[in-house]
Amino acid sequence: MELSEVQKEVDRWIKTYGVRYFSELTNMAILTEEVGELARVVARKYGDQSSKESDLHHDLADEMADVLWVLVCMANQTGVDLEAAFAKNMAKKTDRDASRHLNNKKLK
Repeated sequence: MELSEVQKEVDRWIKTYGVRYFSELTNMAILTEEVGELARVVARKYGDQSSKESDLHHDLADEMADVLWVLVCMANQTGVDLEAAFAKNMAKKTDRDASRHLNNKKLK
């Protein structure tokens, strides 16, 4: 699915089931919360922390999708075209880092 279609799908869902978008500030707080939940899963799955019983039902992919959902909501309500923004960002990274990582001895 293209990012533009993801944005349209989220918008359709909000208008059908969500009544309206939460405010930008509320969505920023929710995004922070969702990133924290993702960090918790990563810390327990790949890091040194052991899992508690309450951690066992968390799913890495679902937590990533939650982050994406809120980010798409914020893009929709602020008029950001994520496809265009992503393409521009990739070009910036490519121009800036064309040889930076290739020459990084720490990565070899």
